[in-house]
Amino acid sequence: MGKKRKQIEAEVVEPEEIPERPKRTLLGWKDKSQVPDEETDSKVFRNKEKVLITCSRRINYRYRHLMLNMVSILPHCKKDNKVESKATKGATMNELVELRSCSSCLFFECRKHKDLYLWMAKCPNGPSVKFLVNAVYTMEELKLTGNHLKGSRPILTFSNNFDKDAHWKLLKEMIIQIFGTPKEHRKSKPYHDHVFVFSIVDDHIWFRNYQISDKGPREDREKMTLIEVGPRFCLNPIKIFGGSFGGPTLYENPFFVSPNQIRALEKRKKAGKFAKKVKAKTRRKMHELSNPLEPDEFADMWKE
Repeated sequence: MGKKRKQIEAEVVEPEEIPERPKRTLLGWKDKSQVPDEETDSKVFRNKEKVLITCSRRINYRYRHLMLNMVSILPHCKKDNKVESKATKGATMNELVELRSCSSCLFFECRKHKDLYLWMAKCPNGPSVKFLVNAVYTMEELKLTGNHLKGSRPILTFSNNFDKDAHWKLLKEMIIQIFGTPKEHRKSKPYHDHVFVFSIVDDHIWFRNYQISDKGPREDREKMTLIEVGPRFCLNPIKIFGGSFGGPTLYENPFFVSPNQIRALEKRKKAGKFAKKVKAKTRRKMHELSNPLEPDEFADMWKE
């Protein structure tokens, strides 16, 4: 028989107090004692703007490249698949924006492989604006020397005309919310090195993107220059709606002429040229009949 082992009485160890896990805030897991009162205050506004960028089916390649340029210069955007352009696209787009957890939308709608329309909407309650896009030049076409870092926050500048009328003020506020990158966004860089310029000329909004180049010291601001990066485009406002992709009409541009009407006028001009030729030909025949030539005495001399 083996010897029995002596049983050693185990010492009872009291469990140490586990520190309480700090509560989660908008800025992450932090201890309240280390966070200032301003950050823990629930009244502090935090910009959570996210923009959904998508396009319609059967879009032209130049307009698709323009959409990709906009995706590259807006770090707070999300790109989605193409959407069918139908009468019920408003409900589809609102549902798609909600699924992607976005608050705004830029929808590029192409018609007849020629005309590009841009929907700029705040989802799901509105308002929304429909533009006709003209004078499109992508980054690949321009090949400019400007180059800014991807993801940096832009400075938005506007011409003085935006403060003239109520509809321009509304468009200015929508552009600020959609094109302005939120501070401390996870995909953005914490500095500014380019400028978005929005100017109104002939009731059109012209967009330019410039790089801020400072070759000298920072104190000498006179040596700062602007180098264009691209893309370029012009927005012609058509209608402003009270809802998202529809609703009551808040403003309608009285000077807007659709591209279909312009093409119809050009066809009529070409048809007018042909009609002038036909009229000239009939006038020539009537003139020959009314003024016949005198018979020639020597016309039949060599026939014998």
